[in-house]
Amino acid sequence: MNTPVAGPGTLAEQILRGVGGAENIESLTHCATRLRFQLHDGAKADTAALDALAGVMATVPQSGDRLQIVIGGAVARVYSEIMNLPSMAGGGTAAPKSDADVKASMRAKSRGRYAWVDNFFEYLSDSFRPLMGVLLGSSLIIAIASVLDALGFVDFRAADKSATWVFVDAMWRSVLYFLPIMVAYNSAKKLKIDPWVGAAVMAAVMTPNFTGMLNPKSGIPGITCTTNGTLGTQECVAHVFGLPMQLNDYGGQVFVPLLMVAVLALVYKGLQRIFPETVHLVFVPFFSMLIMIPITAFLIGPLGVWAGNGLGEGLSWLNGNAPIVFAIMIPLLYPFLVPLGLHWPLNALMLVNINTLGYDFIQGPMGAWNFACFGATAGVLLLSLRHREKEMRQTATGALAAGLLGGISEPSLYGIHLRFKRIYPRMLVGCLVGGVIVGVMGGVDTKAFAFTSLLTIPVFSPMTTYVIAITAAFFVSMALVYFSDFRTPEDRAQANAERDAAEAATRGEAAAADDRELVTVGAAAATAGATTSAPGSTPATTGSAPATTGSTPTAGKAIELAAPVAGRVVGLDEVGDPVFASRALGEGVGIEPADGRIVAPVDGELIIVAATGHAFGIRTADGVEVLIHIGIDTVQMKGEGFDVRTEAGRQVKTGDLLVEVDLDAVRAAEHPTVTLMTVTNTADLTSVEPHTGQTVAAGAPVVTVRR
Repeated sequence: MNTPVAGPGTLAEQILRGVGGAENIESLTHCATRLRFQLHDGAKADTAALDALAGVMATVPQSGDRLQIVIGGAVARVYSEIMNLPSMAGGGTAAPKSDADVKASMRAKSRGRYAWVDNFFEYLSDSFRPLMGVLLGSSLIIAIASVLDALGFVDFRAADKSATWVFVDAMWRSVLYFLPIMVAYNSAKKLKIDPWVGAAVMAAVMTPNFTGMLNPKSGIPGITCTTNGTLGTQECVAHVFGLPMQLNDYGGQVFVPLLMVAVLALVYKGLQRIFPETVHLVFVPFFSMLIMIPITAFLIGPLGVWAGNGLGEGLSWLNGNAPIVFAIMIPLLYPFLVPLGLHWPLNALMLVNINTLGYDFIQGPMGAWNFACFGATAGVLLLSLRHREKEMRQTATGALAAGLLGGISEPSLYGIHLRFKRIYPRMLVGCLVGGVIVGVMGGVDTKAFAFTSLLTIPVFSPMTTYVIAITAAFFVSMALVYFSDFRTPEDRAQANAERDAAEAATRGEAAAADDRELVTVGAAAATAGATTSAPGSTPATTGSAPATTGSTPTAGKAIELAAPVAGRVVGLDEVGDPVFASRALGEGVGIEPADGRIVAPVDGELIIVAATGHAFGIRTADGVEVLIHIGIDTVQMKGEGFDVRTEAGRQVKTGDLLVEVDLDAVRAAEHPTVTLMTVTNTADLTSVEPHTGQTVAAGAPVVTVRR
């Protein structure tokens, strides 16, 4: 049974209730946009209720009782608030394990033959994910400097820059140059070893003592240097302990720390088994450094540089020989890599390219994907404004701001795109268009690692090509989403009905706030295609909707509504539902059904078909709006036992089959089977006269409507 989320309290408290309480949490971490839960029992999480919380963009259940909750930019604050709740301090239950502890315990529970693939990509992802903030920060510093360069305030690329601009360079280069140390720290932490040992081993080959040997004029004996004809870089070899050591500048390298820490973990844990625990603090770090620093300098470092250069040269060959293929491939791959966290290897290659070639050619085409993603979000935002969808408007606004200003796609993906299957095909068209433009116009390069946002446009060259490509990608995706909608016609009708009901409740016109589903369906039947009633008209029934456009019943002319099902006809006061009894959804009748065949009671347009099959709305040619509702609270059955035989938008005739209902299933679910029929725009008519106290066949007149 799910833990209820509804109730007072902060967002942190509501989320904690939604995941099953502190006692159900095995581990909790967070990334840039998501809370990452490892639960004891994933079935206890109420994902539907969590999705409904203000402040939660989406929930993403995963295998192995894992659950991700997408929060957006406020994730660090929400994480801190959850961890500071009294119940998370261990009151009567064990404190949640660390992420590393959970990883060890999860190995035994891994299912499938390829669990190592998941582990590999988690290792890559978790080594980079915590660095997103500083990478974004350095990216924006580069962007600001590039804007000033473009405006002529400073020559950003001049060799004789002033001390001021040399210092500005240091502000952003600090992140990229020392990135290997940061990656080593995160990787070691991921593999449950002392992260400072990993950082220290990587730092040893980045000290001025080590990098000083790269200078042939340093005067240090035993160093020889040659030039790489392919990359134009200088390669130096030093003889250390009588052995040749290839010297490299490891600033900005990412493959080296990833390889090094994987080996370090084996050494570190082996030493932990050899030495008594009482001396671990002294001897395990000491011997780990003594072993791993030489191995890194002599073997892993050169191997990592070689691997990175090889991948970079391979992609460079593809970019040079088939630029259109490359430019199309990158933006079409990213929409599928990012949601799975598989984009980090490509991001690592960007850094390798900058470090070895002096520029990168992946980020330009990648920008086409990002702006196609943001364009799709903009289309959703415009639709939410048009249809007055408050929650979606807020979600899309935040996601679009994070994208255009920060280059971060996760809020768009998790908050919107992955929730609506119609968005991805339209977004991919934008990706394709942007990629083709980049390829046809000769490609786009950059000399800096930058998040692709509006602020970083100046770092790309040629900037004109890049602007044309991302603009096309953005507006193509936006137009396709806006003009074809991200919802199906049925979902749009339902969403509009829910909006109208919410607005009516806010104005105090809906007396059925305690039964939102009934009000939603009733409002849908009353408002689809409707305009306001004539000035001065006053609804006679609380919650009734205004009349629709078109002709209305001729004065004095009677319209007979037929029974939608065979059975005994009763008044609304007898149906046992306060909403219908209050006439909030109009005057009408209830019928205790003799069978489960529900038919149209009148000719007209089928304007509402509930997704669960329990409710239908029909509007006649002369403006009478009829609601048919099968059972009480049957929305909770989620469509089980309801075989819908029609669809919204169709014209129906009296007696046409709408749905076949398994009445035994309704009774088994402990719901009343009474079928209700009301005229939702009763207030705009002279009279609605129910004929109760009789047993009728389907199609017999049971309600008379007069103007």
